[in-house]
Amino acid sequence: MAAPGQGLADTTVAALVAAAATKLAAAGSTSPRLDAELLLGHVLGVDRTGVIAAGGAQVGPGLREVFAAAVARREAREPIAYIRGFREFHGLALASDARALVPRPETELLVDAAVTEVAGRLAGAPRAADSLPLRIADVGTGTGAVALALLAALRRRRMDGQVAVLATDASPAALQLARENAVVHGLADRLEFAEADLLPDGLSGLDLVCANLPYVKTADMATLAPDLAWEPRSALDGGDDGLDIIRRLLLRLPGVMARGGVALLEIGADQGVSVVVAVGDALPGWRCTVTADLAGLPRLARVEYGPHAERGPHAVRGPHAERGA
Repeated sequence: MAAPGQGLADTTVAALVAAAATKLAAAGSTSPRLDAELLLGHVLGVDRTGVIAAGGAQVGPGLREVFAAAVARREAREPIAYIRGFREFHGLALASDARALVPRPETELLVDAAVTEVAGRLAGAPRAADSLPLRIADVGTGTGAVALALLAALRRRRMDGQVAVLATDASPAALQLARENAVVHGLADRLEFAEADLLPDGLSGLDLVCANLPYVKTADMATLAPDLAWEPRSALDGGDDGLDIIRRLLLRLPGVMARGGVALLEIGADQGVSVVVAVGDALPGWRCTVTADLAGLPRLARVEYGPHAERGPHAVRGPHAERGA
């Protein structure tokens, strides 16, 4: 039997993690030890804390082989979420594979803003018993992350029965993945799905539109991290300035949104100013504010037109937003 410290053939949890982390660092991973711990935890059926706590435990040959195969996949820069088959997002474990973009932590800001928007409308004023539910669309749903996280948060507040949510995607494969995630989390009966280029024809009266659409500049696609080469290009490439698809959605908003409706759009960290200009060009009289993420970078555009919306100059809010950093 190999002695500890001689690579993936070593038998203790700690030795396996250390050897794998060395391999992954050499392959270019920016978080090699975390990757190794997550992969071994997945193989062993424990969380990362369990891996760290069981450093001296022995791992049998069968599980070592499975772990070695997982490490090899990660050395090729396949996303951890694809190897494990899921990604944690806003408290949910969502199935994740090559059918859709891996949900990112940055997108949780979009979910939080949507929850605040909906909860404020539902709790802000008494609603008649026969009031229609708030109508919400998650455009480009992918794994279903935004729609499902929003519904799960509203369910905890006992508000999910007061909304009607439509999840759309141009990819039938992505929609199927979103349906699978909805079933797993017991939310399939709370969602409607539609295959559409942004939004179905004939749709109207939306109170809230949420969208995490492609916003990477085409010229930047070749410089992205190798992990992203595994993910659908159509979910990343946003055209020359990254806003082509977002602009197409903006032009659809007047025909689909209710008076006073709001659209929440995730944007790139360098698009804080350009998205405000895009809204001004496409939607004169609408208001656009940009909120920064925890890193202080522009991340979320809120687009609104209604009786209480201000006309005139559009506003950019948050650190660095004024220079679009």
